[in-house]
Amino acid sequence: MLRYHTVPVTPFQQNCSIVWCDDTKRAAIIDPGGDLPRLRAEVKRLGVTLEQIWLTHAHIDHAGATAQLAREQGLPIIGPHEGDRFWIDALPQQGAMFGFPPSERFTPTRWLHDGDTVTLGHCTLQVRHCPGHTPGHVVFFSPEARRAFVGDVLFAGSIGRTDFPGGDHQTLIDAITQRLWPMGDDVIFIPGHGPESSFGQERRTNPFVGGT
Repeated sequence: MLRYHTVPVTPFQQNCSIVWCDDTKRAAIIDPGGDLPRLRAEVKRLGVTLEQIWLTHAHIDHAGATAQLAREQGLPIIGPHEGDRFWIDALPQQGAMFGFPPSERFTPTRWLHDGDTVTLGHCTLQVRHCPGHTPGHVVFFSPEARRAFVGDVLFAGSIGRTDFPGGDHQTLIDAITQRLWPMGDDVIFIPGHGPESSFGQERRTNPFVGGT
């Protein structure tokens, strides 16, 4: 079974998730935006073996520490979709703009596409391309655990911003209604910021996509 532990990092309080296969203790880290000493300490505390980095998208608060972590621990970088290549290339400028520590651009080991899967020990997660917040945003979904790691696509009571370069409001709404809702109302999602919620709760009450 898939297990996970979420650690808010950076001044933006981005939800970085450590996910692992309970049988093998093989782990991935989703969106290491920063605060690497804290993340390393959590990995050690959990007693898991970090083997991969998974990225939902390449905004600085989600991807800022990716290159350093990959280099220091020899980890492959999985994702996002190559629509976010320009955001990766701009990581040094993003860091300077928002007052983050210096950030490096990188080339993912593997770009992800809609319908792909990622594997961690005995756990396989589905990949859905959900653009709108950024062009290359992806979501990781575990049908077995009924959990989805959605980055900045959807929040409890809100949706991702679409006023950044490459963002588009209608594209984001379509991604939520066509790619996320079919996963099921019972699915608990871990957003890029703030508390968890369920797709069913957001379908009923979210002012941006409620009733869709």
